[in-house]
Amino acid sequence: MGEAGELRYPVIAVNDATTKWDFDNVHGTGQSTLDGIIRATSVLLAGKVFVVAGYGHCGRGLAMRARGMGANVVITEIDPIAALKAVMDGFRVMKMDEAAKIGDVFCTATGMKDVIIGRHFDSMKDGAIVSNTGHYDCEINIPDLESRATNTYIIRDNNEAFELSDDRTIHLLARGRLVNLAAAEGHPSEVMDMSFANQFLSLCRLAAEGEQYENIVYDISSTQDSELAALKLATEGVSIDTLTPEQIAYASDYSAGT
Repeated sequence: MGEAGELRYPVIAVNDATTKWDFDNVHGTGQSTLDGIIRATSVLLAGKVFVVAGYGHCGRGLAMRARGMGANVVITEIDPIAALKAVMDGFRVMKMDEAAKIGDVFCTATGMKDVIIGRHFDSMKDGAIVSNTGHYDCEINIPDLESRATNTYIIRDNNEAFELSDDRTIHLLARGRLVNLAAAEGHPSEVMDMSFANQFLSLCRLAAEGEQYENIVYDISSTQDSELAALKLATEGVSIDTLTPEQIAYASDYSAGT
């Protein structure tokens, strides 16, 4: 909207702060998504093939946590760099067309619509569990699933069974909405604190300086990111080293070292 000249006020991109996406998105989403899936299904993750669509911050956090629960994690991606990261992090990477045939639990984390569609449902195992933690309920094409169902019923809260004409059943969690919010309680406060601090500091910045700003999107400064990270470490009782004046001088001395 900023690029199109359609913003009516300045916006600060809190979601793009490192102290937001590398912590809230990774660790918060990873834990709360598994919490929602387990609450809705009581499924044992150990030994299951767990398919994560998307290896951004949310997908990476979820993949890490699912592996920690003993699942065999498969990643699907459209970005070659993200896919390569997943491969080198030790995950299997393949197209959704292939993953659909082997997955026991699916969770989309992409921010894109139609990640799981009709032909994927056609390939899934009987009893496959499908969920979303990335975006709105359009990541999973629910009309495609409904069109294949001969019967639907609710097994438990946020767990709807779709019986298909070939006697397979597919379980859709939270009607495709964010499973960590709809079927669980969202992220723990211990990881949301930095996100909320960024929001608060951004409001303070707008209150103090906003009249000088254009109607565009502004980033959070690296200084604010670092200060918040240092404050978070202090609350955790963690101390880190600091550079000496000699080290600071060395870091910018092109004649020293190679």
